[in-house]
Amino acid sequence: MDDVAAAIADPVRRAILVMLREQRLPAGQIAGQFMISRPAISRHLRVLRESGLVRDTLIGRQRFYELDMSRFAGLIEWLDQFTPAAGWGPRLDALETEVYRTRRERRRPDTTDQRQDETA
Repeated sequence: MDDVAAAIADPVRRAILVMLREQRLPAGQIAGQFMISRPAISRHLRVLRESGLVRDTLIGRQRFYELDMSRFAGLIEWLDQFTPAAGWGPRLDALETEVYRTRRERRRPDTTDQRQDETA
């Protein structure tokens, strides 16, 4: 998790991750979006690759980068403890169980009514 947090600490790397959110892109196209040198972008891409946040594929002479969302899981899990909604999952699950139980009981005919109908 620390390497992921360190990788996303830089605003340029965060911008690259946002760019890769929808599609994979060649390194040249990524570099073209910034006012810094291509070697600097290359270093940022290396940090992202080494942290596992992006994967690269060489196709011909172009290197394409794509996002690997699986590496965010540990960081997201850790950050979740700071959100106000933390702890609501089990409560909402319990509420859902009660709602289904109540619906089921309403659909079930009352057994006392059946006994009275049988004696009549």
